[in-house]
Amino acid sequence: MSTQNLETFFIADHRRCDAAWAALESAADGGDAPTAVAAWREFVDAMQANLRREEEVLFPAFEGETGMTQGPTVVMRMEHEQMRAVLEQMRSAAQLGQWSQVLDYGDTLMMLVQQHNMKEEGVLFPMAGRALHHRWPELLPRLG
Repeated sequence: MSTQNLETFFIADHRRCDAAWAALESAADGGDAPTAVAAWREFVDAMQANLRREEEVLFPAFEGETGMTQGPTVVMRMEHEQMRAVLEQMRSAAQLGQWSQVLDYGDTLMMLVQQHNMKEEGVLFPMAGRALHHRWPELLPRLG
């Protein structure tokens, strides 16, 4: 992990969320309800952890370092709220065991996530990596 920097950490975090979605999608498509329930929990945990890491650690550190409080982090937070709204719809369907509905909402979520991740990975993470390079050893332990 010592060779990991801010960009590679957060990109890997995105990929963990993608892998958790793929596992959920596979379980739900296969009609394996117990596996789908477990995969749902892992997916939600991965997504919530990613959003929390960004909102509670990355964004405030970036804003504090750059003074950019009305920049890309504002847009990212708004998009996070959109994602949370779809996750809530998915949660409701999952509680009812409506896995096809979970997958339908998940397709919508994945479109949002893909567009969002392109912005973070292409713009925000490189900017944050440059701005926070000297603080990375301090920030990394806070990311859990």
